[in-house]
Amino acid sequence: MSAAPTAEGYLDVVARIARAAQAAGRDPADVTLVAVSKTQPWDAIEPVLAAGQRVFGENRVQEAMARWDGKADGLTLHLIGPLQSNKSREAVAFFDVIESLDREKLARSLADEVQKQGRAPRLYVQVNTGEEPQKAGILPMDADAFIAAARATYGLTIEGLMCIPPADEPPGPHFALLRKIAARNGLAKLSMGMSGDFETAIRFGATSVRVGSAVFGARS
Repeated sequence: MSAAPTAEGYLDVVARIARAAQAAGRDPADVTLVAVSKTQPWDAIEPVLAAGQRVFGENRVQEAMARWDGKADGLTLHLIGPLQSNKSREAVAFFDVIESLDREKLARSLADEVQKQGRAPRLYVQVNTGEEPQKAGILPMDADAFIAAARATYGLTIEGLMCIPPADEPPGPHFALLRKIAARNGLAKLSMGMSGDFETAIRFGATSVRVGSAVFGARS
């Protein structure tokens, strides 16, 4: 019989974030841990909640709504997975942050829902820094024009950028590229870094890191 889930992994990640921030001459309070709760059973999430974590990341709208319905008070929920335009209504109503804005059709439908609902989640543009055909995200060379259109054409407020570097490449250059795109577009927030590379991401200026398996243990 396996041991009951604990918050041990979570506390370890919090300590590692603090050390990485200090090593980079940054205030640990400037780096937000987004605990990636997607596909996790509630008994794995509960000890992490009890230990004080208040920011969680989810991949799918329906799955997140089922998991957090009635339990989201005082929490900040991030949508970090690809968003289909036809799920914009639910996503705008449910999430506090949407990190996967990556095409004009989605910008238009999010803008429509923000108008209708009078509720505006914070928005991040996802950049496909590795230009991987199988991956969501706007291409780096199109990012400036897309951010400008999201602001001017659709009236959206963009808070930051998000990326997922290719699994088989050093992440540093991808984080540096994202930081450069953010700087020239006046964006202060960078969502980058996951379980395997969040310390590197913090060194490159990440303001939030999306960590799942290191917090909760490997998914069974």
